Amino acid sequence: MKRFTNRMTAGISAAVIACGALCALPVTAADTAEPLRIEGEDMEGASLWTSIYENQIPGYSGEGFFYLTSDPGTITMTVPEDGMYQIIVHGAQILNQEGRYQTVEVNGSEYHTTVPYTDKWTDFDFGMVRLNKGENTIKFVSKYGYMAIDYVTISPAVFPDLSKATAETCDKDATPETKALMAYLQSVYGKQMLSGQQQIYGGGNTVQTTIRYDASTDTCKDSDGVEYVIDRDSKDKDEQGNEFYWHCTGPDGQVYTYSTQNHNYTYNNYNNDVNLIHDLTGKYPAIQGFDFGSYCPCYAWDDGVAGRMIEWTNEKGGICTASWHINVPTRLADYTLGEPLDFSKTTYSEKTDFVTANCLKEGTTEYEYFKLCVDNLAKELLKLQEANVPLIFRPFHEAEGNGGKDGQGAWFWWAKEGAEVYKQLWAYLQDTLTNDYGLHNLIWEQNLYTWSDDSALWYSGDDRVDIVAYDKYNTVYNRHDGKTSGPNLDAESGIFYKLVGYVDGKKMVAMAENSTVPSLTNLQVEHADWLYFCPWYNTDQDPFVIGEAYQDLDELKKVYLSDFCITLDELPEDLFKTTVKPVSGTTTTTTGKESGKADLLGDVNLDKAVDVEDAVLLARYLAEDETAVIDAQGKLNADMNASGGPDTDDTGLILRKIAKLD
Repeated sequence: MKRFTNRMTAGISAAVIACGALCALPVTAADTAEPLRIEGEDMEGASLWTSIYENQIPGYSGEGFFYLTSDPGTITMTVPEDGMYQIIVHGAQILNQEGRYQTVEVNGSEYHTTVPYTDKWTDFDFGMVRLNKGENTIKFVSKYGYMAIDYVTISPAVFPDLSKATAETCDKDATPETKALMAYLQSVYGKQMLSGQQQIYGGGNTVQTTIRYDASTDTCKDSDGVEYVIDRDSKDKDEQGNEFYWHCTGPDGQVYTYSTQNHNYTYNNYNNDVNLIHDLTGKYPAIQGFDFGSYCPCYAWDDGVAGRMIEWTNEKGGICTASWHINVPTRLADYTLGEPLDFSKTTYSEKTDFVTANCLKEGTTEYEYFKLCVDNLAKELLKLQEANVPLIFRPFHEAEGNGGKDGQGAWFWWAKEGAEVYKQLWAYLQDTLTNDYGLHNLIWEQNLYTWSDDSALWYSGDDRVDIVAYDKYNTVYNRHDGKTSGPNLDAESGIFYKLVGYVDGKKMVAMAENSTVPSLTNLQVEHADWLYFCPWYNTDQDPFVIGEAYQDLDELKKVYLSDFCITLDELPEDLFKTTVKPVSGTTTTTTGKESGKADLLGDVNLDKAVDVEDAVLLARYLAEDETAVIDAQGKLNADMNASGGPDTDDTGLILRKIAKLD
């Protein structure tokens, strides 16, 4: 068995100190490690090929290459520490013009990529994988196979510069609160992760009560005799002609809704999921997810989501994100425009004769219907804007579905006709909400996947997207831990950095939905710097929040209680008032604070941490780089030697603090 050892250096690179902190980027341990290159024919179990039957592919290195058919080719590699590594295959694939699915096993866990057709030796990126301290087995297996491998290069991962992600909104007229939120998100991106939790929508978590309407006394009371305030504007009659009121309010402000089935009043415990998190961890999430699905024209009803979002932001100080599970008629023939339609005859799936492209064609039923959808949505969004609530808005989510640019893998109606129609629909919605309704409180977040290179074709472009997101549901499929059920603590760093690559690092990348929250160890070892995570809500069938099939509760608590994770109580009090000045490679936050002393020595860019970025920013500032802006508090923090202001000695003192030399 052939074994290959890769040696790495650790700690802060001497190159950073030697450059006097004037280097553009910090050097990590991964930058200085030695890559491994092995000829395909030298892998254990590999055979030597010089042609693929009658097909010659000239220019191979070594004695030939390995043609992956039935027998695998294996590399055994020893590394000194847990870490992330990049696998590049210099190969060719001449069997399938449409591309061929390929698999590499790393310590028994599978990673996949689609290799396109090519009759020339080409580098194929098999992604970023986790290798563990000690011996690791990397095996190319023939699930589909028939790929020629000239050689394989395995090197410590070089992580992209996440500070390139812009704080600018694609809406140039965004409200001050929206710009402030976007700036805050950028200031923590790559350093910490925001916690999130999706809220159930559309009337879930119904709680029964003993409250009833007594027509003889015209009062609403419960079995204890407590009286409730009747909403007199909600008067109605049942089928028997009996009068009742749809809503009443309790002494604590809780609004109750009349149940025509039981003739009592109920309410929906929309706080159930965040309360489950609080009961477990003692913390509330920083972000709460909502949905506007109740405002479908077929059955539109107000589930009060705008009010709950306003309360979450303006009273609790939290951040809101929202999706839009908007339904369409399953069969257009069943629907009359503007009339109600039974919920069972509607769907948000791809199983409908509703033609998505017609949403953009005047004169069609789909066009008129979608206008009603957008109008209902806009009315709710305007409530938020009037209350100065910014929103991370995620419409048309999970567009690609199971893969493919033609929409054949889509599971929602908005994507079933392919990437081009999807992007046109995205642009139409964005332009209509922004220009026709004057909505400027939205941060536009788009879901993408990484199944193949075609996945990137669904991206609507830098001018139309603020944040890129991924939905992680992998407790059964796409696991890398060798299990087939139960919580999956994988941080999905390979997917994270592939998405970063799609947008050239210019957009922040979030985990907008998930089943299992990744473990703290995996997130940090793998440098999986998702902007935030947000588990889906709890149901009896799928208890995503605290169910043992989805969450490792001990690991979830570790994440919530770590310094790495930002919770509701840790958000800035002036979150929606803060302004940020982006500086190349760093972010400086200006809060108007003009204190006369340092609040954290060495924290030049005011990100609540002392790291190499602070030394780099200070060095550039002292070198009179006009783009290196440090505000008054940053200068106080930079004065490490208490000399009355920042000087060149302070850069070295910051580096010594980072290296713990003092």
